[in-house]
Amino acid sequence: MAIKIEALTRFPIKGLSGQLLDSVTLATGQGFPSDRKFGFARPNSGFDPANPKPLPKGKFYMLARDASLALLDTEYDEDTGILVLTAADISACFDISTDAGKQEASQFLKAYLALPDEESPQLFEASPHRFTDVSVDSVEMMNAVSIINQDSVEAFEKAIGQAVDPRRFRGNVQLSGLSPFSELDMVGQEITVGSARLKIVRRTRRCPATEVNLETGERDMKTPRLLREHYSHMDMGVYAEVVQGGVLSVGSVVELA
Repeated sequence: MAIKIEALTRFPIKGLSGQLLDSVTLATGQGFPSDRKFGFARPNSGFDPANPKPLPKGKFYMLARDASLALLDTEYDEDTGILVLTAADISACFDISTDAGKQEASQFLKAYLALPDEESPQLFEASPHRFTDVSVDSVEMMNAVSIINQDSVEAFEKAIGQAVDPRRFRGNVQLSGLSPFSELDMVGQEITVGSARLKIVRRTRRCPATEVNLETGERDMKTPRLLREHYSHMDMGVYAEVVQGGVLSVGSVVELA
């Protein structure tokens, strides 16, 4: 069975929903384009866009603590800088290439989460800095691409007797055709897609963000605990470094080095 790309997703804002893409061009040593480019920081986070340093994810609004973010749809146009945030009963558009637009988006999130006056989010961007969970480990990990094996998710689904949406794991690249959980043993190996080459560098340990149902915004699955109970680890998916740039497209065949 051929290994192929089932989905490509970028997450423009840390903790918010992803955007499906038909194709993406990766650059050597760089991460997934426009992925985790922005982050809504909590008050007194200490983040300085003029001198960006990685901060723990708890310094930002994200699914692990704010489950209702799952119900906030995100659309970002990197060419215009326009961000559209849509909830069940409201939609708003912001030009987040400007400070005013970032402030307006921050106020929208504050109202959406019904935060008190003293707790105001602040939308930051400091490219090429990325607000990835593993940015605190190294610049290389900050630019890692996350990969999910759809077959692993399906095996997990059968093991726990409950439907599991692969989107819970917020991967940039979703593959099919790999033996379940075989990707966890591929650290140090490379995969190729056309001219692109990616090196698997780390397994992805899962956190409470994966407990959130993306359709209901509720925590309905103890994902890390269930992984540990059934597999003696809490890993689902891997991180990969872009060794050689190239184009990835949905449906493209993936080859193992």
